[in-house]
Amino acid sequence: MSITPKNIVRHELIGLNVEVKDSKNKTQIGLKGMVVNETKNMLWIETEKGIKKVLKKDCKFIFTLPSGEKVLVDGKLIAKRPEERIKMKVRRW
Repeated sequence: MSITPKNIVRHELIGLNVEVKDSKNKTQIGLKGMVVNETKNMLWIETEKGIKKVLKKDCKFIFTLPSGEKVLVDGKLIAKRPEERIKMKVRRW
């Protein structure tokens, strides 16, 4: 199954390019890089200045899909373990 804007919250995020669009921690806004690891509450983003850990629930992210399309995702939707997200039912967001 290929990744699309409709199924991104149920898909693997590791390997995707991401930008922090909004965050409770204002120093994280604009942070860009590739997702290198993911836990229930954190995304680990490899930036030019090293790996940064970002709380999912406090941020809004712009993910760049392999097709080049950009998708805005509220971190609260993805604040679960990857294996839990695959099973969840997502209403239109």
